[in-house]
Amino acid sequence: MATLKNLVRVVNLGLKDYHSALRVQREHSSAILRALSSKEPRPFGTLLLVEHPPVYTVGLRDKVYSTEEENSLKDLGADFVRTNRGGLITFHGPGQLVFYPIIYLKDFNIGMRQYVDQLEETVIQMCRHYGIEANRSPDTGVWVKGNKLAAIGVHGSRYVTTHGVGLNCSTDLSWFEHIVPCGIEGKGVTSLSEELSSHISVNDAVPHLLKAFADVFQCTYASYEDR
Repeated sequence: MATLKNLVRVVNLGLKDYHSALRVQREHSSAILRALSSKEPRPFGTLLLVEHPPVYTVGLRDKVYSTEEENSLKDLGADFVRTNRGGLITFHGPGQLVFYPIIYLKDFNIGMRQYVDQLEETVIQMCRHYGIEANRSPDTGVWVKGNKLAAIGVHGSRYVTTHGVGLNCSTDLSWFEHIVPCGIEGKGVTSLSEELSSHISVNDAVPHLLKAFADVFQCTYASYEDR
């Protein structure tokens, strides 16, 4: 039987620019943090699903990108955002399923390292539905035959998570040619569509992602909302 602690709402934001989605993340995480401070009942955790217009984001561990480098990427037609997540530079864009879990890790009896492991496991289990053998490597993320399928960059404040995972479904992989994805030299990127030689859209992948997330995190979905 589900308990309040493992109930999670799903909010599908559809196509939304990075800054707007970040504001939604902060709204949900701030509500949990306020409840923790006041000892009032906490709202459910939330799993945000979103597809972004083209944007390059850099995390806390990334080098300082010069104005010239930033403008060079913007000239390609993408936004450029500096964030407080972990990880290095990556790309988000159409055809990529991005999911941001906003949860209180103590409800799941895990810390940040195990949380990242479980995000990787979620993608690995989802890939099994498609017959794709995905795996981990010493570098964070999910890999298929040495190419990165999903990038992970997260942030935690008092065990409340923000940011999350970018899973390439039918992403135009040429966007990654202008950066060193996640700062890892000599590695490529791939997508579900590339691996299967068949178009797999974000909408195709969502139900399989939701099942895998629920199985790995042992949670139940309290509601599903499209925005």
